[in-house]
Amino acid sequence: MPRTQTPWGIWEPAPLAEVVELFGGLETSWWIGGGYAIELEVGRAYREHVDIDVGILRRDQATARRLLAGWDCWAADPPGTLRHWPQDEILPPGVHDVWVREDTDGPWRIQLMLDEADGQDWVYRRDPRIRRPLASFTVADDGFSRIAPEIQLLYKAKSPRPKDELDFDEALPRLDDAQKAWLDEALATEHGTHPWHTRLRR
Repeated sequence: MPRTQTPWGIWEPAPLAEVVELFGGLETSWWIGGGYAIELEVGRAYREHVDIDVGILRRDQATARRLLAGWDCWAADPPGTLRHWPQDEILPPGVHDVWVREDTDGPWRIQLMLDEADGQDWVYRRDPRIRRPLASFTVADDGFSRIAPEIQLLYKAKSPRPKDELDFDEALPRLDDAQKAWLDEALATEHGTHPWHTRLRR
């Protein structure tokens, strides 16, 4: 796995199999997100990943924190900084990103992402007008779930970096008409216009 230096230490993402084994013990829903989710949809490796994202619902954070009781967890609060996440703290609404490592001297291994929900609906934290039944929020994979590709691409569309553009390029041929239409409408709701509209409507 690649090692990436950051101002808060080195990232050495845990292999997918180790993440699946660890979170297999979680009593609530969780899923693989980020670039890994797109790569799993595509069905082949096409770029390196500097981290590995695991998503949970914000309302399940206490359960996830208990699972990670033996790990060193730091919350991005505010974004751009890190602070220790005590086991008994419920993170405030503005915090949705947690870095996790096995111990204080080790590399960062997992990025825990908190998603919003309202009853049985997922709610997009950047624009609550965009929502979706939780039943269709994830896709079943080999012994775990991953975020639906069109939803992950919505997250990547805000200020797409070269790797986000590559993920869009690779995922687009895999999206069916309903997925393309959902993403197109969500982009219009959040951004008005977006460079990806043309290709989604082609």
